[in-house]
Amino acid sequence: MLASIAAAATLGRLLCVLHLPLFHAMTSTPPRPADSSALDAVDVFIGTGGDGHCTPAATLPFGMVQLGPDTQHRSHRQAYPWCAGYRWEDDSLLGFSHTHFSGTGHGDLGDVLFMPITGATRLEPGYPERPFSGYRSRFSHEQERASPGYYAVRVLDHEVDVELTCSTRVGLHRYRYAAGENAKLILDLRSSIYDHNGKVLWSKLRQRSAHRFTGMRLTRGWAPARQLYFAIEFQQAPTLHELHNTETDVPYRGFRAPGHANPVGRKALEGRALVAAFEFGAVGQLQFKVALSTVSEQGALDNLQDIEGWDFEATHQAARAQWQQALGALELQAEPAMRQSLYTALYHALQAPSLCMDRDGQYRGPDGEVHRAEGFEFHSTFSLWDTYRALHPLLLLVQPEKKNADFVNSLLASQQHSPHGILPVWSFHGLETWCMIGYHALPVIADAYLKGVRGFDEQAALQAMLASSQYGAYAGVQAYMEHGYVPWDREGEGVSKTLEYCFDDWTLARMAKAMGQADIAAQYEQRAQGFRALLDPATGFARGKGSDGRFREPFNPTAAGYGSDYTEGSAWQYSWYMPHDGAALVGMLGGDAGLVARLDAIFEADTNAKMYGHMEDISGLMGHYAHGNEPSHHIAYLYAHAGAPWKTQQRLSAIVPRQYQCGPAGLAGNDDLGQMSAWLVFTALGFYPVAPASGEYVIGRPFVESATLNLPNGQRFHVRTEGLSERAIYVQEARLNGVPLPGPVLRHADLAAGGELLFVMGEHANTDWGQAPAARPLSQTPYEAAR
Repeated sequence: MLASIAAAATLGRLLCVLHLPLFHAMTSTPPRPADSSALDAVDVFIGTGGDGHCTPAATLPFGMVQLGPDTQHRSHRQAYPWCAGYRWEDDSLLGFSHTHFSGTGHGDLGDVLFMPITGATRLEPGYPERPFSGYRSRFSHEQERASPGYYAVRVLDHEVDVELTCSTRVGLHRYRYAAGENAKLILDLRSSIYDHNGKVLWSKLRQRSAHRFTGMRLTRGWAPARQLYFAIEFQQAPTLHELHNTETDVPYRGFRAPGHANPVGRKALEGRALVAAFEFGAVGQLQFKVALSTVSEQGALDNLQDIEGWDFEATHQAARAQWQQALGALELQAEPAMRQSLYTALYHALQAPSLCMDRDGQYRGPDGEVHRAEGFEFHSTFSLWDTYRALHPLLLLVQPEKKNADFVNSLLASQQHSPHGILPVWSFHGLETWCMIGYHALPVIADAYLKGVRGFDEQAALQAMLASSQYGAYAGVQAYMEHGYVPWDREGEGVSKTLEYCFDDWTLARMAKAMGQADIAAQYEQRAQGFRALLDPATGFARGKGSDGRFREPFNPTAAGYGSDYTEGSAWQYSWYMPHDGAALVGMLGGDAGLVARLDAIFEADTNAKMYGHMEDISGLMGHYAHGNEPSHHIAYLYAHAGAPWKTQQRLSAIVPRQYQCGPAGLAGNDDLGQMSAWLVFTALGFYPVAPASGEYVIGRPFVESATLNLPNGQRFHVRTEGLSERAIYVQEARLNGVPLPGPVLRHADLAAGGELLFVMGEHANTDWGQAPAARPLSQTPYEAAR
């Protein structure tokens, strides 16, 4: 098995090194399984280097466990490069923990870390630059392998071969020690990703039987008061175990500190700095399972039933089968490098929101209490500021209706349990972090409802959306309701907050109207126009405005960061965020030509990183366009609002090869739990959901020879190209089921019905296609006026 995975990984990386061209109302049925070549095309190491912050951990689609390697756990002042715990550029391993984020701009998790060791028992991890200074070990990428649901590496300093696989709630370890070696194992409950002082508030560890141990950790990291419970089952009972609290024990075997029990053979221990050592004798091979629960140790013990027996290969093959089924939603014909990038992107897009519920339906909510899901599976890890844009619209196309209904029901359950009575902002393990801006659960729910997803209480959903949009204590919402915009003298980052609140309100209006709630729809359609107060025709930017109605002075359109009027961006990146009202943007800039000129200026400006100072999220710069962060993701598609879709095709042809490459550093910025990846999947297919809940996609240009979406309603939607090549980047015409499309708009209803979208490509721009106002996306206000 290691040999076959090694061969696939080597071939994939070789194709990338060669830089091959990048060109050449829904009901639920399971997607077709992909053939193994699609599964083998995934390179889980893409995004593990640079600023991608992805993990190569073994996990399942939306799995609760992400079992994989950690190379560094750093303090909060140094943690940014290690948000996923693992970084390709490192050459030593801390161990293997069971929870990881993939592609976030903030770190946490890294729970229940194990490290196999030999020789002297060391309880401290040691230092990367000093081999044998602790239990840490060197490793080599030449002896590291990974594929969906599997990770393997050789721990060089201890000469142990590690293999990891998983079920939804359980991680399965298989370690092979040298013949005759006393197999040892360290369990470190102190270590945590984003490990600033005092993160571990309390932890417990106790022996349940000769083969089983359970425990918990209470942490205050990104999410406060997070409780995680675990259960360990060893195939072979340890011959000896030591339970240490390194705040009170001298950390070596056999020492009895005054007033404390001997750490050897302890049955239970509590404290803030627990670490355990296990010995098994010369067993050669060691296997053990670890189950997780946010509810209780008993819940973790019950979750061990996810994996019956000790057949590692069977568990691994079951994981591969689940990934094969999930990847089967998309069939691709593309150049090898593009095919690898796309299947890896789809793999990344299918990891969150992750399951956060025990086998019996119990889960922990944002109130810290235990609840039970009835009729749905509770999921958490919602990075909504990122994922409402493209990830959730993609999941509506590649996941069953039941799964998407589970996501909505999870949001509604969190709102019901929230001490504030609002929908999640950025949550994981059921808890709220309050990270980022907007109330972006609204477009996720509205888009799902308007695209036919049912299986949740739509009236409760509308009331939850209203509650979130009216919660005045959150991020300037009270000022927004009073003024129609967020004044800079009342709340920081007011321009960004206004623009995003307005879009969220528009999606609420769309859903209310579809439900026959005309009064609510009218109220929120008006709220959704509040951004117009910040548009300044004199400068052509959306600008901060005070409570007195005056624009903020002085004005610097490149000012970014904390203390500015913009979130993780500048006026150059954020002034174009009114995806529900392209007419307003055209109007502010004096017509079609004005919008085209301004968009050209964004991409063609002479900029560099120094212009924005140290802004970790302003990455992937092309002029002022910053693809490494979400506020820029729709910008290239805005040319369609001005009747110049050929310019979109031109810009996308430059963005894709620069921002997405094979190899560990292949992502220009954080994957943000699949948003960067979802952008690539949509863009490669030739269209993008600029305004979720609009019922339409803006057509760009394809990057694949052909593709088939196996939709959750059983229909198949085909994308086919004629004449595509490295130079033929322009759409000459597009035909839907043989009928020419007048412009760059694809309706979701047409996609959901199945059929074929044909792109005829050429080397020269067709500047006539898409000019007619009626053919433009969301080109009039209100939206329905264009129909």
